[in-house]
Amino acid sequence: MLMTSRRRPADLRPSPATASQPLPGTARELFDALPQLPGLRTEVIDGRLIVSPVGTPEHARIAMRLYNALLPLIEERGWDGFSGNVDVCIDGPRDPVEPDFVLAPADCPRWGDRELLSSGLIMVAEIVSPGSVVDDRDRKPGIYASGQIPVMIIIDPVATPATVTVLSDPKDGVYLTSARVAVGSPVNIPEPVGFTLDTSVFEKALGRP
Repeated sequence: MLMTSRRRPADLRPSPATASQPLPGTARELFDALPQLPGLRTEVIDGRLIVSPVGTPEHARIAMRLYNALLPLIEERGWDGFSGNVDVCIDGPRDPVEPDFVLAPADCPRWGDRELLSSGLIMVAEIVSPGSVVDDRDRKPGIYASGQIPVMIIIDPVATPATVTVLSDPKDGVYLTSARVAVGSPVNIPEPVGFTLDTSVFEKALGRP
């Protein structure tokens, strides 16, 4: 199912053709007006337009370890796994976010050409970096729960020790169930995933032997 999006490439410099047009009034409208920004992540979090650099190679390596761990399940069930580079539209406010990892059915509904609708997803994951601690740990769980994403994983190499948290059972903007383990221990990812993740797959990406 393809839904209409207002996002389109645009030149924000004033011109005779655009000088009389109203300026964007919301963070979503500003997001829609922005041109594509290669090498940058653009999201709306709690009404704020956030533009940040893409993650480090270590950050990307952790995301790929998660993808590789889930690959047999992805292939068996015909799902799609995205290690970044895909936008998610949160049902309701239509705010765009870009998780570090997205698990979706092949026929996941969209908002426009690029954004997957949150209510159609299976799981998202965020990898905490020093600059994203508050957003990833505190703000995004509520955003994803309100968007009815069944499962969220937070991989937190900033914590001491590094941890993996699995959040599930979203209701009224909150995940009701939480399980946290230190990296190196197994953790259950509940349905609709139904998979035991061996988090030792992240140890090498964290610089451990």
